[in-house]
Amino acid sequence: MSDLDLVITRHLKASPARIWRCWTEPRLLEQWFAPKPVIVKNAVIDLRPGGESSSTMVLEDGTEFPLMGCYLVVEPERRLVFTDCLGPGFRPRGEAFFTAEILMEPDGTGTRYTARAIHGSTENREKHEAMGFFDGWGTVITQLDEFALAL
Repeated sequence: MSDLDLVITRHLKASPARIWRCWTEPRLLEQWFAPKPVIVKNAVIDLRPGGESSSTMVLEDGTEFPLMGCYLVVEPERRLVFTDCLGPGFRPRGEAFFTAEILMEPDGTGTRYTARAIHGSTENREKHEAMGFFDGWGTVITQLDEFALAL
């Protein structure tokens, strides 16, 4: 871990298998991936290293934020790493902001869940934190657990 990382670790009630499904099935991801009332649409999940990871977040006022990147590591029900630094096929992108690592470890009947945002600069780390990383990602993790439990 580095001082350029932002990390949240929680115990979730849902199993790693359910959490994995929510992260890897586009129609499921669209239902929990942004803090409500923001919605997510057009999710593309090509679940392999170099595969496309994209979606569009839509704010209440209709403003759209396209998210584009690729997967780096895919370890079913254990670890998922994706980045906006590269596009599909590991094609470099000029708008690199961060890489995300999601860890899912069995913990009793639930999951020890860790979300880590890895940044290349102090400026990007501070910008991400100021954007509300802990509140936003914390809310989304709660939504993920509730949604996964209901599957």
